[in-house]
Amino acid sequence: MCLSEMHKVSVDTLVVEWGDDVKAVSEDEAMVLVNHQATGDVCTLMMCLQDKGTVVRQMMWLMDHIFKYTNFGIVSLIHGDFFIRQGKAHRDQQLVLLQEHLEKYYRSRNRKWIVLFPEGGFLRKRRETSQAFAKKNNLPFLKHVTLPRLGATQVILKTLVAPQENGTPAGGDAVIKESKSKGLQWVIDTTIAYPKGEPIDIQTWILGYRQPTVTHVHYRIFPIKDVPAEPEALTHWLYQRFIEKEDLLTHFYETGAFPPLQGQTKAVSRAMTLSNLWLVGIQSLAFLSGGMWYCILQYFYHCLF
Repeated sequence: MCLSEMHKVSVDTLVVEWGDDVKAVSEDEAMVLVNHQATGDVCTLMMCLQDKGTVVRQMMWLMDHIFKYTNFGIVSLIHGDFFIRQGKAHRDQQLVLLQEHLEKYYRSRNRKWIVLFPEGGFLRKRRETSQAFAKKNNLPFLKHVTLPRLGATQVILKTLVAPQENGTPAGGDAVIKESKSKGLQWVIDTTIAYPKGEPIDIQTWILGYRQPTVTHVHYRIFPIKDVPAEPEALTHWLYQRFIEKEDLLTHFYETGAFPPLQGQTKAVSRAMTLSNLWLVGIQSLAFLSGGMWYCILQYFYHCLF
C-alpha cells in the first residue's frame, strides 16, 4: 500500500478502504453493521460513503441518544434518524419505538441504507461486561470488539425485509408499499480500524488537534437471503460476524493491513473520491453549530447564575 492509495479527507485524517466494493450495491437497499469505538466512527463512515452515489442522502442512522446533543443532533432529527436509549430498563420500549419509526419514515422518506452499531455502545465501555458474559456462556473471548446485541437487528430485518426474502414475511404492520421496492437486499458488515487501536472522537474530527493518522475501513457484503430470521440462528450469525471482526482487527494490529479476501493472494486498498466543497461545508457547519451550542449554554448559565 502506498500514499497514492489514500485520500486526504481533512487536515488531520486519511481514510483507506478494504474488502468488498460497496459501490456495486449502492443503489440497492442494505443494512450496515459497524463496530463502535468512539463518536468519530460516525464521521469516518460519513466520509467513506460520500463517493457511493446517493447513499448518504438516502440512509437512516441508528445512534445512541447521546448523539442527539452533539453538533449534528438537530440535523439528524430533521433527517429522520433514530436515537436509541441503552440499558435494560429501556430496551423493550425502544425496540417498539424503533419499529414504529421504521414503518413511519423509512419508506416514506425513500431511505435505502440503514446503519447501526449492534454492540450497543463504545468498546471501552462494554468490553469488560461482554467478556464476562462470554466467559459465563462459553463464548469466544474478544478484545477488539464486543458481542453484539440482537434486538435492533431483528426489528430491522422483521420490518424491512420483503416477504419473499429470507423465507419469512415482513413483521407486524410493515408492508412494502411501493411496488418498486425490493426490501433489504444486502447486509454490509463494516469494520473500522484505527492504528494502535486509538479511536478518533468527534472533537478531534472538528478541531484537528491530534497528529495526522490513518483510519482503515473494511467491508464484507452478504445477500439478505443468507441472513437467518429465527432469533437463535440470527444471534449465532451476528456473533460470527463479530468473531470475524476480531480476527480482522487482530490481523490489522499485527500487520498494519487487513487480510486478503477469500480467493485473493493480496489485500487491495482503494482510493476514495470525495468532494472538497462538501468537506468545507461540513467543517463550517461543525464550527457554526459548535458556536451556537456554546452561546445557548452561556445564555442558560447567565440565567441560572
